[in-house]
Amino acid sequence: MTKIVVVDNHGQFTHLEDRALRDLGVDSELIDNDTPPEDVDADGVVLSGGPDMDRTGRSAEYLESEMPVLGICLGMQLIAEEFGGRVGSGEYGGYADVTVDLLSPEDPLTGSLHPETRVWASHADEVKEVPDGFERTASSDVCGIEAMSDTDRDLYGVQWHPEVAHTEEGDEVFENFLEICTEA
Repeated sequence: MTKIVVVDNHGQFTHLEDRALRDLGVDSELIDNDTPPEDVDADGVVLSGGPDMDRTGRSAEYLESEMPVLGICLGMQLIAEEFGGRVGSGEYGGYADVTVDLLSPEDPLTGSLHPETRVWASHADEVKEVPDGFERTASSDVCGIEAMSDTDRDLYGVQWHPEVAHTEEGDEVFENFLEICTEA
């Protein structure tokens, strides 16, 4: 059975990420963000959302592992910062229901949602510039970079929260990440 760990960055929906994976039949475990990657035996990692980049513990260390990584909201922003992208304040601010345009139907994480989907997202902070090696895979009227992927390194990020009921095709994002993890 595929095992995916959810690294808890103190987000209000983190427990729902773990639950969504378990509901798909994944061996999922919610772990503290101070857990060293070398202590984790898993096929993939979800870096959860959270309130503050200063409270991400050892999350950045998981980006150097051989495991595929999915960053959600703050997790995506952490990936962008670690690889030389730029993160800044969003113009829109808090949580909202957003229509996202999927830009890459071939993307293994979000391509199956093409051409658009409705999501629940926070835009207090957001990725303003993708790092080298990453492709912008989704955008919206309120955020130019709603998702990004580096398929060579199996690093993926979404600004929205696929784990909440307000996101229409959230389970499909987790199913696609599960497939990425089983093929890695």
